Amino acid sequence: MDMKQELVEMVCKKSFKYTKEPSFKLVSGRMSQFYVNCKPTTLSPRGMFLVGHLVFETIKDLKPDGVGGLTFGADPMAMAVAFVSELKHSPINAFSIRKTKKDHGIIRWIEGDVKPGQRVVIIDDVATTGGSTIKAIERAGSEGLNVVRAVILVDRQEGGLENIRKHVKDASAVINRDELMEQFKKTRG
Repeated sequence: MDMKQELVEMVCKKSFKYTKEPSFKLVSGRMSQFYVNCKPTTLSPRGMFLVGHLVFETIKDLKPDGVGGLTFGADPMAMAVAFVSELKHSPINAFSIRKTKKDHGIIRWIEGDVKPGQRVVIIDDVATTGGSTIKAIERAGSEGLNVVRAVILVDRQEGGLENIRKHVKDASAVINRDELMEQFKKTRG
């Protein structure tokens, strides 16, 4: 089985829920039939392995200096990609963007070994409207980073990628909701 199919199966099993009636409250406050929490996948050993390899393959052509996004969703993904990048002899630093600005020491949004002017990829585990990814893109820009691509682990196909592309033209997802629903129907039909 290829890595992407294995990841689709794992996300479907560990991180995806579906109900006929909208019963999951989203960050926006509206109700949805779909619930995606990628952390059980991205924090599992095999999930880290798969996510690290798949996201690395998606960004290696750019040879970026860094990969990261808004804490906490992007953190395990960024670490997995950085680890894989070293194994592949093409190192990419992981970084994390805070939700609230640090108020002591050096005041900044970003933690990690990235510097102004460097080329980075912003990642996120799930996109619905794309709001948290856009916030990460804006904060990275405010710290002088050059955002060259955005990669989402799971696109809920509710306009998020389109919204993100208004900020970074090059935006893609590893998995989308249709692929998860197809897997869901196969296993729970």
